[in-house]
Amino acid sequence: MNKLLGQTAGRLGLTLTTAMILATPAMATEGMFALGFSTNQRAMGGTGVAYGYEAMSATLNPANAANVGHELQLGLDIFSPDRGIASAGGNIRSDSNYFPVPNISYNKPLDNGNVFNISVYGNGGMNTDYPINMFGVGAPTGIDLSQMFISATYAGRSGNLSWGISPTMVIQTFRADGLPWGSGRDWSYGGGLRAGIVYDASSQLSFGLSASTKMNMTKFDKYAGLFENNGEFDVPGSITVGLAYKANSKLTMMLDVQRIFYSGVDAISNSTTAGPLGAPGGAGFGWDDINVLKLGLEYKANDTMTWRAGYAYSENPIGPEDVGLAILAPGVVTHHLTAGGTYALNANNSIDFAIEYAPSNSVTGMSHLGPTTIDMDQFSVSVGWTRKF
Repeated sequence: MNKLLGQTAGRLGLTLTTAMILATPAMATEGMFALGFSTNQRAMGGTGVAYGYEAMSATLNPANAANVGHELQLGLDIFSPDRGIASAGGNIRSDSNYFPVPNISYNKPLDNGNVFNISVYGNGGMNTDYPINMFGVGAPTGIDLSQMFISATYAGRSGNLSWGISPTMVIQTFRADGLPWGSGRDWSYGGGLRAGIVYDASSQLSFGLSASTKMNMTKFDKYAGLFENNGEFDVPGSITVGLAYKANSKLTMMLDVQRIFYSGVDAISNSTTAGPLGAPGGAGFGWDDINVLKLGLEYKANDTMTWRAGYAYSENPIGPEDVGLAILAPGVVTHHLTAGGTYALNANNSIDFAIEYAPSNSVTGMSHLGPTTIDMDQFSVSVGWTRKF
């Protein structure tokens, strides 16, 4: 194990440096959560909780790492959300429409038969960058929130059951402009635990279960007047169940169902009228818990080419009564269409690619601007490289 840690120390250092340099905030696709964390996951609608096939599969379910060999994986998603509001003041679109979101994962089988995996990836975030002021402070209005997860996974297999556990560290950063409740870049640190199992019911059918605790974070002190309980902003927990069915040697079909517990974080879920912003038990963004249904297909055409496709439906966490603060974070998209594939350069190296499209969705309610409609649509292009050892 010491030798393994020594071998991966350099990779981890590169991982952290790359992620911190490249990671920029974006509005993810399930409210504030990413639909998937790797190029291939995005190509299949975010599915894969019961299917361990790449190093990054540990990010969906730590147990998946037990079924992946010695592998290094790198990826980059160029994410482009189009979001804005319409009110009596006109139709105003947010600027800053392109965001790079990197990921990296290293999977290493151990001498004892178990597996060690380390993955660094963007879990989610939100961003708006309006060209005018909307809250009475003399500056253009917008927010930037980004979250980086660093998960160290230990996984193994016993008979038909795979298991995995991932202590996870989280670094998040937030900045707001044009708001009366705080300003400037602030940082928050914390973590929690992710764990999961995969059961192979037969050579064709596997079931997966993965869960993540709430990530307890230090407070955003600069935003004690915005986030509930004097700047507290934890990362919500979630649970996902799913199955993978290998119809034949070429075709694998996947179904995942996810529940995201926004209600576990008061700053996100408290009613916008619960009390003063920043106060213990005070107002939040009003987001509801949501369910996400994901469908994915993988078709191995031959030894060189693999094709993937997917669809996901995410409930909208924002209601008409929440539009006032949702101007800052209009995460309202619901449908997601995805496609992509992998081209094998040789036995050890392959290139992954994916596209993702979320059609526009909107919510109308009352804000301090009067009757207001918030809307968003999304498009992203992902590329990746996988190296098998």
